[in-house]
Amino acid sequence: MGNTYKNILENTNFEPNSDWLQIKTIDMHTGGEPLRVIVGGFPELKGKNILDYRRYCKEHYDHLRTALMFEPRGHADMYGCLLLPPNDEDGDFGILFLHNEGYSTMCGHAIIAISTLAVQMGWVETSNGHTELKIDAPCGRITSFVEVENGEVIGVRFHCVPSFVVGLDKKVQVEGLGEVHYDLAYGGAFYAYVDLQKNNLPLELSTNAYRDLIAHGMAIKHAVMQQDTEVVHPFEEDLGFLYGTIFIDGSNKPEVDSRNVCIFAEGEVDRCPTGSGVSGRMAIHWARKEILPGETMTIESITDSTFKGSVVQELDYGPFKAVIPQVEGTAYITGMHTFVLDPKDPMKKGFILR
Repeated sequence: MGNTYKNILENTNFEPNSDWLQIKTIDMHTGGEPLRVIVGGFPELKGKNILDYRRYCKEHYDHLRTALMFEPRGHADMYGCLLLPPNDEDGDFGILFLHNEGYSTMCGHAIIAISTLAVQMGWVETSNGHTELKIDAPCGRITSFVEVENGEVIGVRFHCVPSFVVGLDKKVQVEGLGEVHYDLAYGGAFYAYVDLQKNNLPLELSTNAYRDLIAHGMAIKHAVMQQDTEVVHPFEEDLGFLYGTIFIDGSNKPEVDSRNVCIFAEGEVDRCPTGSGVSGRMAIHWARKEILPGETMTIESITDSTFKGSVVQELDYGPFKAVIPQVEGTAYITGMHTFVLDPKDPMKKGFILR
């Protein structure tokens, strides 16, 4: 055996210089959609609640968001979260969502993943049955329930914030596509829902149409942003923006009710069925009387992963008739990382090529 190779086997630990920032993460996925959970090394954020922390991070540490989400540490479709104190003593923890464009208001796949991780890491006491977590997101408090059997997590369901329909069967003119029919709804974030069966769009919801989905989804998103003045949250100005476009179509599987693909942020394609998007869909289906109390819908994604959606409560929310949706899914750990930022690295803040 050569001396160099022997040295390699005996020395696999790297010690960064003292002026290098080190950030520890646990990486996961929910239905194929990545989640990079930051668990150490991120500077302390100042504020009194999650929206305060969100503003502070954007103003002072946005370069760390890009460093962790962008290449060479991430990629154009990377997603992450930062764990923070809850808004009050009744909460378990707060969560800030990160992606290629900035900071989203709600993320269902992250809630499913972080709830799974909380049990697997022993951050909360568990027993057979379900463990309840109260998580403060930018959109409000999310309650999740982790199902545990013999010490193993078998799934997570969460109750989203009040979700509501802003308008059904709305129309927008999109350059290159003409008139597009869509529903506008909120499930912790605002989405334009475009049913392919109601629109003559040259699309299929498959990986073969990946780039076309991005192009058409972003074109519709920008058109709605320019033409629709109703993307306004009734209580919080910071939540009043269109997050993405969700395309809907049928499924060829008898056990699946429908398929959807979400194009969000700056052209990210959700690999999972989109928890906040499914929440908004529950509000739409409830308004159309397409789902009834006690019924469940199974919705699949571009990767064929599935979430189950249902409605657990109807309530008034400002001027809207809203529902509390329930979304169910599973998540898995994929790795543990210690990322370092060398201050001399000219690409330390990251970059994106798509």
